[in-house]
Amino acid sequence: MMQSVARKLGSKRLVTTASLRFSTATHHMTGNENVIVDRHVSARSQPGSGLQEGVHRLPNDVHERNALYAEEDERIMGGVTARVRNDWTKAEIAEIYQLPFVELMHRASMVHRMYWDPSEVQQCTLLSIKTGGCTEDCGYCSQSVRYKTFVKPTPTMKVQEVLQAAQRAKEAGSTRFCMGAAWRELGNKKNAFNHILEMVRGVNGMGLEVCCTLGMLNADQAKQLKEAGLTAYNHNLDTSPEH
Repeated sequence: MMQSVARKLGSKRLVTTASLRFSTATHHMTGNENVIVDRHVSARSQPGSGLQEGVHRLPNDVHERNALYAEEDERIMGGVTARVRNDWTKAEIAEIYQLPFVELMHRASMVHRMYWDPSEVQQCTLLSIKTGGCTEDCGYCSQSVRYKTFVKPTPTMKVQEVLQAAQRAKEAGSTRFCMGAAWRELGNKKNAFNHILEMVRGVNGMGLEVCCTLGMLNADQAKQLKEAGLTAYNHNLDTSPEH
């Protein structure tokens, strides 16, 4: 659902924006009387918010959302039973992993429809706060110093630049803002990390979800990001069977 469009800016930084949000009132699923219809009204759907008035939608934050189901047992639709839980066993996870792909997609679709409006997507904006010059050798990446590409290495963006970009993203309808840096790990980049913590606090203060992709972290750095208001962390593990 999330189709990204990368735009090369004059500074060679890349901004990626997800597809536009299509939000409608929560659907009643006829023939599925066991399904509980969500009635949460987001603050963003109030008059003057910029969204269609009267639109019913649930919070994006997973913790806020799960809290709504704390007293709920389970939901059933199309022969699939689901409930919010965090006590999965390895055997249960393995059973899901081994499902035939088409069956897995069916069950996932049913669970999704039980808890989300299937016609709604979230609009997110991704900003490269540090572009190019990465020492890794990922063969697909134009930001690696190992290859000759059109990407010109640039220093880490200033805090105010990033916050201005986040404000523009919010005004354009995004509810999540992600910041990515082209390097292997944070390591001992103390000055850069302190600036990133300022960025996270600032974006969080705008009422946006905040995610980062900054390479490898240590436990203390992860804790500081969480305390600053980070919603999620994205990290790709790129390797091969030989490693």
